Amino acid sequence: MRIVSVVTIIAFTSSMAFSFSFSNLMDEAVKATTTTSSQSTASVSSRLSNSTVTSGLKEALRLGVDYGVKELSKKDGYLSNTNVKIPLPDKLSKAESLIRKFGGDKIADDLIVSMNNAATEAAPKTASIFVDAVDKMSIEDAQKILSGGDEAATQYFQKNTTSSLVSMIKPIVQKSMQDNGVAKYYDTFNEFYSSNVKGMVDNSSVMNMAKSFGVDQYLPSDKDAKLDDFVTQKAIDGLFKMIAAKEAEIRKNPIAQTTSLLKQVFGN
Repeated sequence: MRIVSVVTIIAFTSSMAFSFSFSNLMDEAVKATTTTSSQSTASVSSRLSNSTVTSGLKEALRLGVDYGVKELSKKDGYLSNTNVKIPLPDKLSKAESLIRKFGGDKIADDLIVSMNNAATEAAPKTASIFVDAVDKMSIEDAQKILSGGDEAATQYFQKNTTSSLVSMIKPIVQKSMQDNGVAKYYDTFNEFYSSNVKGMVDNSSVMNMAKSFGVDQYLPSDKDAKLDDFVTQKAIDGLFKMIAAKEAEIRKNPIAQTTSLLKQVFGN
């Protein structure tokens, strides 16, 4: 019995020693794996310099500028794109609803088409302003855009290009609006409204229809606070949207990362 007990004690002690040794070995293995993983993560996050990341973002934005300007410079670039198509200003859009009710679809369409064509003609001139803003972007600016949401690039361009864009685009829009007959179409719009809708002001059904569309003043006499200002701002807004959308696509979609720098910066 003593011999059996001694053997049992020795076996138990050996088992405990082996278990303790194996447990320590596993702990060390886990620590080693965790350390290696942490070092690997740190290596990935720090392997690119701030200047490289900034260069990658600038390249993405330049591609966005090239894409946005080219797309909106095509025939019907604004008109055929529902995201940037320029509608009638608010007051005119209320009158538009009534005009269409009275069979004036072509009258309203002609005015909308002429406004969008004016914006399309102005678009090609804007590329240099956007590229200049990208070239001047600081590392801090880039970090804000990269850490911001989908609107971050738009906000950067709004801050750094709007005044220059207005100065450049507005004269082009004004000239394009003359060439595209915006004033003529506006006058036709006004005349149709006056003769077919406003002229029936005593008709109670027309009055009720007007109220249902929120038209308290039938048509503004100042061409709705200057159509050229409205078209200019909408043209700029459309460019912002197109550039920001392309930049966001490059960041998120590997297929859009068409250069080695873009793959290096955004590929992970």
